[in-house]
Amino acid sequence: MRIHVQNLPGDPQFAVTPAQWDAAAARAPDVSGGHAVTFGETPEAFQAAIGEAEAVVAQTGAVRRLFPADAPRLKLIYCTSAGLDSLAPFNWLPPGAALLNNRGTHGAKVSEYGIMALLMLAAGVPGFVTAQRAGRWAPRHGSVLAGRRVTVAGLGTLGGAVAEQAARFGMRVTGVRTRAEPHPACTEVVALDELDSVLGGTEFLALALPLTDATRGVLDRRRLALLPPGAGVVNIGRGALLDQDALCDALEGGHLSGAVLDVFVPEPVPPGHRLWTTPNLVMTPHVSADDPDTYVPLSLDIFFQNLRAFSDGEPLPNQFDTTRGY
Repeated sequence: MRIHVQNLPGDPQFAVTPAQWDAAAARAPDVSGGHAVTFGETPEAFQAAIGEAEAVVAQTGAVRRLFPADAPRLKLIYCTSAGLDSLAPFNWLPPGAALLNNRGTHGAKVSEYGIMALLMLAAGVPGFVTAQRAGRWAPRHGSVLAGRRVTVAGLGTLGGAVAEQAARFGMRVTGVRTRAEPHPACTEVVALDELDSVLGGTEFLALALPLTDATRGVLDRRRLALLPPGAGVVNIGRGALLDQDALCDALEGGHLSGAVLDVFVPEPVPPGHRLWTTPNLVMTPHVSADDPDTYVPLSLDIFFQNLRAFSDGEPLPNQFDTTRGY
């Protein structure tokens, strides 16, 4: 198979190098041999390879910039990202080519970020950050997580990992997913259209949903008001899952005790945006799920798992459903 790896220029942390490819190939000897592999960063390198390429491995930004393309032999497009909403609409996808994501890469890192965020909310850290910025000494004693109620909206790789960590800390975990199917870390699971029914008993709400037509704006002003006074919010999914202005209003008005956000609309958050000065809010710049030490190796391992399935005529584990958006 002719495989082309397209990197974004000037991205030393998440570019796929020949050395990383060779190491991953050595971990998958049954499926990694006999391929012609090329690497490129420029549009010229892409154009030189795409006409003969049967598989492309690329960062989402590269796919967004370079497709549609004349790729008559292309069978697989593997994006080294889990969320591919930025590539919609998908009318650029060449006929007969399967679109794959790297779902499964992010679990370990995001589970630690998620439990960190819940610990910060339980300890009142967003309030301490606000007080520090204002030069105020403002003691406040927090509580342990054990026995407290967290609702995790989205139980895929991201949300499932956070739910598992929360359960290890003794929290009572309610899960929210498309259908109310059980999850081992959750004491109960409700369907997304039943989200209202659990918000009143939610002390902490963690958003880890993919961004689709059904989830855009899912945490709106009305639903924020359904959370009990003093609740906290974490968002590690997509910024457009929640109404940012409504969240800021709830923090400024004291209805929410704190929030930890890793995703925003837009990104980067522009200077002067009210998010920068909203009290009891901790912001991180979309870094919750990516570990530079493991991201590319894990992504390549997942690529070879899918290549093995493709070679065997089996369903592709990471095939992205463009109609569902995940």
